[in-house]
Amino acid sequence: MNDIQAPDPFGLRGRVCAVTGAGSGIGRGIAVALAGVGARVTVIDQNIEGAEETVSTLREQGSEAIAIKCDVSDPTSVSAAAEHSEAALGPCDVLVNNAGLLRAGGLDSLAIEDWNLLLSVNLTGYFLCSQIFGRQMRKRGAGTLIHVASIAATQATAFSGAYSVAKAGVTMLSRQLAIEWGSYGIRSNVVHPGMILTPLSQAMYDEPGATERRSQAVPLGRIGRPDDVAQAVLFLASDRSSYITGDEVTVDGGFTRMLLSLIPRSGFERPVA
Repeated sequence: MNDIQAPDPFGLRGRVCAVTGAGSGIGRGIAVALAGVGARVTVIDQNIEGAEETVSTLREQGSEAIAIKCDVSDPTSVSAAAEHSEAALGPCDVLVNNAGLLRAGGLDSLAIEDWNLLLSVNLTGYFLCSQIFGRQMRKRGAGTLIHVASIAATQATAFSGAYSVAKAGVTMLSRQLAIEWGSYGIRSNVVHPGMILTPLSQAMYDEPGATERRSQAVPLGRIGRPDDVAQAVLFLASDRSSYITGDEVTVDGGFTRMLLSLIPRSGFERPVA
C-alpha cells in the first residue's frame, strides 16, 4: 500500500474553517477554495438554502462540510453556531468573517434603522463571530481570523449608508484583535476586495456597458471573481503567512492605485496601439 500522502502546500488539510456568508458569492468562493486544499468547512449563512447548496458543492468534491443557519448580529445565534460547528467538526482553526449586506442611502436622510442594521451585520457581526469562535482558538493556543472588508474601508463610497464606516471599523477591529490575541497564537488580518462580481453586486453590472467601463478603470483590465479573493484568503489562512498579523491585503486588480491616471493630462495619455 502506498503511504505517501498528497502534497499539502497550504498546511490546511484537516483544519476546521468557518466561513460566514458562505451561501453565495465571495463566501462560497472562499469555502470552495478552502475545501479544495483539504480543510473541513463550516458554511454559515442566514440563508440556509444557499448554505446547503454550498455544502452540496463541497461534498461533491469529496470534502467534509456542514451548513448552519446563523444571524451573525445575534450573540445567541452565533454561540449556537460555534457549538454546533465544534461538535460536528472540532474546534475552529480558521474563521473567515464575510457575511455582509448593502443599504444605499445618503447620510442626510438615512434612517437610523438602516444605519443600525448595516452596522449590526457588517461590523458587530464580525466582532461577535471573532469573540465567540475565538474562544475555541484561545483555548487551543492557535488560530487565524480573516475579515473580508472592502476597498470602501479607505475610499469613502457616497450614498452607501453606513457601508464604508462599517468596513473601516472592520479594519480597526482586526488590528485590535491582532494586538490583544497575538499572545494566544492567534493572527488577525483583513482582505479588501474591490469590484468583484457577485450576486450582491450583479445589479451594478446589468446596465449596458457597465462592465466594460468598469474594466477600463482597472489596470489588469477585468472585473474580479470570488476566487481572486479566495486565493488571498488561502494565503492568510495558511502557515505561509505565519508571521503576518494586523495587516491588510487589497484584491482589486490595482483599481485603487488609478486615481491620478484617471485625470486627463495632456502628453501623458496611454499610447494608441
